Amino acid sequence: MSTTSSSPEVVAGIDIATAAVRVVCVDEQGQVRAEAREPLPAPRRGAGGHSEQDARAWWPAVAAALRRATAALPAGGREVVAVATSATSGTVVLADGAGEPVGPALMYDDRRAAELNARAQRIGAPRWQALGLSVGPTAALGRIAWLAGEDTPDRARTRRLLHTPDLIAWRLTGGPVATDWSHALKSGYDARVGEWPAEVLDALGVPPEWLPPVQAPATEVGAVCAAAADETGLPVGCSVRLAMTDGCAGQIATGAVRPGQFVGVLGTTYVLKGVTRELVTDPSGALYSHRHPDGWWLPGGASNTGGEALAHVPADRLPALDRAAAARGPASVVAYPLRREGERFPFVSGEARGFLLGTPADEADRHRAELEGVAFLERLAIERVRELGVPVEGPLWAAGGGSRSALWTRIRATALGMPLRVADHAETAFGAALLAASGTLHPDLAASAAAMVRTGRDIEPDETERAALDESYAAFTAALRERGWLGRRASL
Repeated sequence: MSTTSSSPEVVAGIDIATAAVRVVCVDEQGQVRAEAREPLPAPRRGAGGHSEQDARAWWPAVAAALRRATAALPAGGREVVAVATSATSGTVVLADGAGEPVGPALMYDDRRAAELNARAQRIGAPRWQALGLSVGPTAALGRIAWLAGEDTPDRARTRRLLHTPDLIAWRLTGGPVATDWSHALKSGYDARVGEWPAEVLDALGVPPEWLPPVQAPATEVGAVCAAAADETGLPVGCSVRLAMTDGCAGQIATGAVRPGQFVGVLGTTYVLKGVTRELVTDPSGALYSHRHPDGWWLPGGASNTGGEALAHVPADRLPALDRAAAARGPASVVAYPLRREGERFPFVSGEARGFLLGTPADEADRHRAELEGVAFLERLAIERVRELGVPVEGPLWAAGGGSRSALWTRIRATALGMPLRVADHAETAFGAALLAASGTLHPDLAASAAAMVRTGRDIEPDETERAALDESYAAFTAALRERGWLGRRASL
């Protein structure tokens, strides 16, 4: 597609999160040329673990964000050559033959189908074991079966099951499209052999015609139609490409896209994700894998702690606490700052609870211990991955809000004994843009990441504090073992 010489070609990445839609327009060198955000209605959460959102709000918010972003580009959007959408994992909605939602979207954290998911786990046990995952209470697979049970046979024949990006792609292209194997994972798609689990879906009464075809992320599934162009500012014929779930897109946004590369995302919770050539199965169930767009695998796990460890501290006090904690050096106590009940990665235990070994000298000492506790959890996660035979190369890419703390990042590097590379644009919308650029601005995902991801800054371990942190880490892991919290099996 041609553009004016003053308007380089760009791609658009869309992130449909729980609270808002975000769009970024990025050029071939990774420069963000325009961006926009539109709010979404809050999910309705209620009895029985119900969590719903009005799916009819997605497209108007996406169209508005695209329209504002494209209007800010020099050529008014004519320079956009491709677009891709990422969203939460496991959010689904039923639509009619015209692609209109026939009810609310059932969100990623909806638990109404926990019993159906338990049944799906039993029926498909050999398949899930080969994939190295379990069907947990919030998996989309059970919610799809619940929807099938709520519909009548006559109406069911006209329905289509859509993940969030599927609905957006339908609007963009003017017709139904394939879904990607990343968003389809929690719906039961078996990316190892490339099929839906017929034995499970049949037993649960899910009509086979509901299920979309599945293709690799970054695949082109159509082009922007005239109606969508009018609403969004995208040019007619702009390539519509598949993306990945928000977590996978966030990983890709760091540039960690080749085997051996891993990223530690320190947001509300801590997530470790990486790339391997072969599928890795974890007997404990703590680690499970998405499939890489190039056929490799993306093993990862999510803890129940992370930035949430500091939720009790007002945000405006954190810089001062960081300065005080940096001045005092390694903590005199050891903390496991888990604020919830139970842990799911790097070990699995429903009985796990946070603890503090010793009495802190002051507030700065306790703050430092909580920062170190999350760093120790990250070290344990890396060790777990290596125990499974997976090489983890340094540096470890770092993303998430917690990576903005210079002190916390240095503590993490010291606890790990390897550098951390803090990414500049480690966000879902940027990762979706990288996938949109794969096959358009650049030949493939590796080329997109190499050209578009800025390397950020490397944070080296502080060797003067290494011994003290090693000693505290030994006490941390000993306390976990004494409590019997290691070596359990997880569900997703």
